[in-house]
Amino acid sequence: MTYKVGDRIAHPLHGAGVISGVERQKIGGEVREYYILKMPIGDMLIKIPTDTCDLVGVRPIVSPQEAERIIKGIPDIHVEMTQNWNKRYRENMLRIRSGNLMEVAAVIKGLMSRDNERGLSTGERKMLHSAKQILISEIVLSENASYADVERRLNMVMT
Repeated sequence: MTYKVGDRIAHPLHGAGVISGVERQKIGGEVREYYILKMPIGDMLIKIPTDTCDLVGVRPIVSPQEAERIIKGIPDIHVEMTQNWNKRYRENMLRIRSGNLMEVAAVIKGLMSRDNERGLSTGERKMLHSAKQILISEIVLSENASYADVERRLNMVMT
């Protein structure tokens, strides 16, 4: 899919942002075009090769109605996580990489629950933070809401 400046898109591992530009860059002797994705959180910029967007799972952000459906569906998510840390980490990474916001929400809910029960390892704490950024950034852009408001709403429905 081709995007243009101003489009709001979601990257499965970085979250949602707005395309602020397209630039050509020569790397390793090869000239490629990149979307410059400006993230709403932290003023971070990400360069995404235009020719591999579909392969990595870049997509338009969800509609405000879909964002609301996701938030309202979180209490109904039932999460079972294996006791094996390594397997649990791999399963959660697959969910995050899927780009499916309900899967990302399931990772958040599972890790928050585990944190309340036993605490999280440093790796899982980072994963929880990353998953929250992914979900919140997309809802922020979709609903034109503040980060704090979306985070508060998510924390309320996660319990």
